[in-house]
Amino acid sequence: MNASAPPPGTDRTAASAVRIGALVPLSRPGWVEAGRHVLAGLELAVGDVDRTGGIDGRPLELLVRDTAADPRRAVAAVDELARLGVAALAGEYHSVVARAAATRADELGVPFLCSSAVLDDLTDEPTDWVARLPPPQSHGWQVYADVLLAAGHHRIAVATEPSVYWASGTRVLQERFAARGGSVTALDARALTPAALCDELVDHRVTALLLLVGHPEPAVPVVRSVRRDRRLAGTLIGAPAGQPEFLSWLTLLGDDGAGIPFLRYLPERLAPLGVRVEAALRERLGQTPSFVAFEGYDTIAVLADLLRTHGTDRERLAASWQDAAVEGTRGRIRFSRPPGAGVWQSDRTPLQVVDRDPAQPARFRVLHTG
Repeated sequence: MNASAPPPGTDRTAASAVRIGALVPLSRPGWVEAGRHVLAGLELAVGDVDRTGGIDGRPLELLVRDTAADPRRAVAAVDELARLGVAALAGEYHSVVARAAATRADELGVPFLCSSAVLDDLTDEPTDWVARLPPPQSHGWQVYADVLLAAGHHRIAVATEPSVYWASGTRVLQERFAARGGSVTALDARALTPAALCDELVDHRVTALLLLVGHPEPAVPVVRSVRRDRRLAGTLIGAPAGQPEFLSWLTLLGDDGAGIPFLRYLPERLAPLGVRVEAALRERLGQTPSFVAFEGYDTIAVLADLLRTHGTDRERLAASWQDAAVEGTRGRIRFSRPPGAGVWQSDRTPLQVVDRDPAQPARFRVLHTG
């Protein structure tokens, strides 16, 4: 039986559509703002696909499921979407949730193109069912560490919370700094109040604090506390996971949120498609689109191209990642399997270290392009 066939009882209109399941955090404790941006990109791309003929004349239909940053909820959504006959899965922002979804997609034999999650090990074992657009965490965070080291920060601290993602990031930073004679002190943001955390920064004589914590809590209170502590006037605050990218960061912190470097996955200049998509996303979101929204759009662009070329059979689709050569919003998208990679990985994803300009916090400054 074709794995993408619609289940009994579906109407003829639904049966004629090619379905893609979308996993996004749209309620707390998920990062709702990030989820909205991913979804905006996914939905805009689906509309563009349908306006240009769909998939061999069949409309593309997005079945959206809210993961709420809950791995168990994501697994249940994958099960449901598989039963509904989706040709593929797309989306997800939170790495731990994406890992659970990828593992289940591999077990069920459903192609999954992960839009935004960067955790290196999305599955326990290598699989052809899963591919990813952003670079793995180890690559991006090593670049970020090198930027800090080049700026003279050899003794830093991280404020972190219990999570596979934050633990992985801490490990990447510690290994990179140790290899260059630096040090990274991990501080438990759940056990320490913001004031107590400031005391620890003074005691350890660090020159930078990286926020490996959730937004807005406890990231916002920590930033405010550090900014107001005169003992830490020269201390750099960083947020490699990208919290300052979003409008809520600026809304909550204002000037205090500027000058905090973070990672984002945008080129120096958008491709022609990206320029058009940026304007459409800005209108849809009512604000400047984040790189996450572009990732959502590119996810559908890739899947639509593969569906048109290889059809809706799940097994054929999963075998076709290496055939992708798609013009995305940020450049051409291809996939490969780097040594040690468990999933198919997009090649040459653009990477920047950016902050909000202290002189004009609504504007971004590009500090490094990698």
